[in-house]
Amino acid sequence: MSAYADRRALIWSTGSFLMAVLLHIDRVPLWASAAAFACAGWRIAATGRTVRLPGKYFKTALTFLTLGAVLLMFRTLNGLAAGSALLVAMGAIKLLETGNRRDHYITIGAALFLLLAACLERQTILRSPLYLLHTWICCSALIVVAHPRSLLSNRGAAWLAAKSLLFALPLALALFLFFPRLPGAFWAFSKSGSATTGLAESMSPGSISELTDSDDPAFRAWFIGAMPPPNERYWRGPVLHDFDGYTWTSRREHHYVPERVDGLGVAYRYRIAMEPHSESWWFALDTITTPPHRRVRVTYDHQLVGTEAVTELTTYEAISHTRTQSSDPLSILARRFDTALPVGRNPKSRELAAQMRARAATDDEFVKSVLDMFRKRGFEYTLTPPQLDLNSVDDFLFNTRRGFCGHYASAFVMLMRAGGVPARIVTGYLGGEWNPIGKYFLVKQSDAHAWAEIWVNRKGWVRIDPTGVVAPERLERGILDMFPDSVSAQARFMRRTPWLADMGQAWDAMNAWWDAQVVGFNFESQLSMLDRLGFDEPDWQQLGWTFAGTLGAWLLWMTVQLGRAPRGPHQDRITRAYQKLCSKLAHAGIHREPHFGPLAFADAITAQRPDLSATLTPLLTAYANLRFGPKLSAPKVSAFERAVARLDVARR
Repeated sequence: MSAYADRRALIWSTGSFLMAVLLHIDRVPLWASAAAFACAGWRIAATGRTVRLPGKYFKTALTFLTLGAVLLMFRTLNGLAAGSALLVAMGAIKLLETGNRRDHYITIGAALFLLLAACLERQTILRSPLYLLHTWICCSALIVVAHPRSLLSNRGAAWLAAKSLLFALPLALALFLFFPRLPGAFWAFSKSGSATTGLAESMSPGSISELTDSDDPAFRAWFIGAMPPPNERYWRGPVLHDFDGYTWTSRREHHYVPERVDGLGVAYRYRIAMEPHSESWWFALDTITTPPHRRVRVTYDHQLVGTEAVTELTTYEAISHTRTQSSDPLSILARRFDTALPVGRNPKSRELAAQMRARAATDDEFVKSVLDMFRKRGFEYTLTPPQLDLNSVDDFLFNTRRGFCGHYASAFVMLMRAGGVPARIVTGYLGGEWNPIGKYFLVKQSDAHAWAEIWVNRKGWVRIDPTGVVAPERLERGILDMFPDSVSAQARFMRRTPWLADMGQAWDAMNAWWDAQVVGFNFESQLSMLDRLGFDEPDWQQLGWTFAGTLGAWLLWMTVQLGRAPRGPHQDRITRAYQKLCSKLAHAGIHREPHFGPLAFADAITAQRPDLSATLTPLLTAYANLRFGPKLSAPKVSAFERAVARLDVARR
């Protein structure tokens, strides 16, 4: 390459790589991004010979140092996070030795792999234009590097790349819509860091209240038909059984055969789009009896637990009853588990429960007396409760009396167990914000909630929400409506400004559509699309034939388009000017033999028309230098074009 062409190719390949680094700027370690920009600046500065590039020993040492840093930080080289960090660092080192076309190809290839990693990790609608822009820049860089001696300008290279991408767009759509998608996750990469904060398998006082200032979505729910009233929109998550006096934890194993549950009243059918949360549980309207997916099971306490952690957007349909009944008796083992309490902890609460139990003739009266205590003895619902000591229930009931849903659920279940009533804590979400544009409920992390379930003979497990006794409005309203000051000033301003709130709902609806129709487009979606197109009982074979037909149509279209293109090699500016010169000479009776090069043609003109030698020999020599010389200068090409345009050759 010439110096100009080499510098131009370097700028394009380096620019494409740095933009790929920017796509990962908030994911890869800061030192990796800093190294990429530092090495890029070093390499570009070296083209002006103001600094020298490092030697091979320095680059080798830097390579091993980078490899060790990635291993130390991630403990592995596998996965998107570690792999992206390693590729950024290694690509930065590669910049220090770019010197030929092959090196530039490798740099652009690294940029494309980083683009693929970004697409696999985050597929939001907001980042899609960035991915398209980076694809366009990488294709433009490939054109510039592949044709270093071409007179194609930067704008021309970008235009050619855009045309190529437009030609490829129909094929990309065909691949997206009709290429058979295998069920399950094809890309078995760990997406650490991609999940949002959410519920956990344990609950201590105040742990759920930490989620109330989070505006992140947990999932969206579309109801097919009837919708439950607000006070029945309990979305079940982890169920907590074990208590050590301060913290409640779940019990994953199947310890006993679950009792049979019969649904009462309306069966609500709905579809959920669940955000990634890096845990294995799925959410459903309380209570579900049938798993919504083959990779999910319903546990003995009616949790939905998947075989793998949820690391990507997951869409599924389910059917639930908000009222249930069970005529089966509770097993002895289940009663033992759900009445167990730690020895020596919360003694005041145990004594209080014994007194209330002694005054109650039945379990129903005992439950009523505990709820009346919460209602009448000055308990307060707040998002900022005071800290509790190790005997958390004693401290809450007899000292602070200020708490969040987790405090009330914990105290209620502990009192029930102390009174001999089997009880457990259920965590999940309550409510959801209606989006009139997308026709769905948006359930946010701020809707996290905890409630209790007690065993009632001939009824089964019955939901009791002690929070509703202290703060009945919580069953009808969201946390952010009750405590608007719990969120940031920016969020409060958006919620209180009608047109901003409407824009926020429109944006969320657009994201929901993108997640459902693009990110969540799977094998079932393909079969559903074929069904809408008129195929009877579509399967993967029909999908394959549809893709093959679409691919054939695209190839036919491309053949037609290529057939309309000019025959022969592409004519650049030099070739067009030279052919114009030969045409003028032919009109003057001077014909170029097919085997004549420009210099041989000049010699023939000198022999045939010596009077034109002084004019045409320098012109043909200039063409030879431009066409076959080491340097290609746009001003000299323009001068050659003007000389040909001014040439006037008279016939002898």
